[in-house]
Amino acid sequence: MIASKRVLVPAVALLVFGSVFLAGYAVAAGDRHEEKGLKEVREVVKKIQARYEQTKDLQAEFRQVTTIEGFATPLTSSGNLFIKKPGKLRWDYREPDVQEIYVNGNELMMYVPQHKQVLVGKLTQMAASQAPLQLLQGAAKLEEHFEAQAALGGERGEGGIPLVTLIPKDAGPESVRTVVRIVVEAQPKTYFIKTVSIHEVSGNIATFQFSNLQPNTGLKGALFEFAVPAGVEVVKAPALGPP
Repeated sequence: MIASKRVLVPAVALLVFGSVFLAGYAVAAGDRHEEKGLKEVREVVKKIQARYEQTKDLQAEFRQVTTIEGFATPLTSSGNLFIKKPGKLRWDYREPDVQEIYVNGNELMMYVPQHKQVLVGKLTQMAASQAPLQLLQGAAKLEEHFEAQAALGGERGEGGIPLVTLIPKDAGPESVRTVVRIVVEAQPKTYFIKTVSIHEVSGNIATFQFSNLQPNTGLKGALFEFAVPAGVEVVKAPALGPP
């Protein structure tokens, strides 16, 4: 069976291209320091959203580091991603093993040449946690699902830009909540997203770093189409639940 740790990746990648809607921040009365931090966060989000609204397609390199609770050595992988409005994504793992992930709206196909398998299913059914999907769907109103905060200790990224922390709001049964927070770092000047870190209830942390971003190069639709090769098994994906 194809490793389930890959399933979260398409959803995270959509963040890179999706519009970011953040509103309804709660500011503690009399806490000017906190108010200043939230104001800075709002400005960062506004600039990120403006950047991606101007982006019709995007290609980039990525590096993924996943720290598993109880394991000393993190898992690392890398590859390339391609995104095109509206809702098309191709995510290619090249190291340590080859996998290709195609997303068209809510339709997902995951091809693993080594296993001679294609996993087919719905993105919303295959993601173990709904919180990243609520973040990454461009049409979603994030204020319904997240509260935005400055990073703990006012941590900043490259160029002194404040990190944006998104906290899932309490919604749905506690048994299906798997994400504690999502931390986003923007690149200086361009305000493309540089890193995304997903902190899970289990203690696992998946961090995605994006580099060599090339927007609006005119990516062709054929790049996002996948034809099942001869001799490859098509497997219907089961719906995943929390670990």
